Amino acid sequence: MPDRKDDMSIAPLADAEPLPDWAIPPQGGFTADDLDRLPGIPPHTELIDGTLVFVSPQTRFHALVLFLLQRELDQAAPDHLRVEREMTVKLGRRQRPEPDLVLLHAHAPSDLSRTFYEAADVFLAVEVVSEESEERDRNRKPQLYAEAGIPHFWRVENVENHPTVYVYELHPATRAYTLTGMHRDRLKLTLPFDIDIDLTEIDRPRRTPGR
Repeated sequence: MPDRKDDMSIAPLADAEPLPDWAIPPQGGFTADDLDRLPGIPPHTELIDGTLVFVSPQTRFHALVLFLLQRELDQAAPDHLRVEREMTVKLGRRQRPEPDLVLLHAHAPSDLSRTFYEAADVFLAVEVVSEESEERDRNRKPQLYAEAGIPHFWRVENVENHPTVYVYELHPATRAYTLTGMHRDRLKLTLPFDIDIDLTEIDRPRRTPGR
């Protein structure tokens, strides 16, 4: 007679839900086009080196920095550029990361059904570093952006609850980024265009609507 304990341990396996398609990578890894075909894939999933990368819930610091940068870039950017947030960029067959913000060229497609942009559409990529994404945001993703020819990259770090912005430009000969400045309280640049952002604004209280 079978041991009752063994029967109980087997039963949950028989009743287990089948794994979704995106839980098991195909041979050779996923491709950039798979992100649009996998049913039930979590929002804001990225593809890096053929592997799906899932994001953690964002912190309030992350949200406030994105709000500030998006607002200021939208006001300062010249007419031939436009700012968008949290859209994936197809960099190659096995690479489709999602920068926190991008500045796009005027020739970038603007259809509302679009789910990604091409590397050639992107003028600037911005990453706000989170604890779980440090390695990707500091190393692998800027490497991929540079190799794809994206001219400018900003990395934003949380330093003692204050944003610090590291500004990079692409070196055309090496296809690698060169650090051109580190900005803590104020991000003031003349290249790639004039911009002056008070980074301390994320600490300022905001008016409640209607008051």
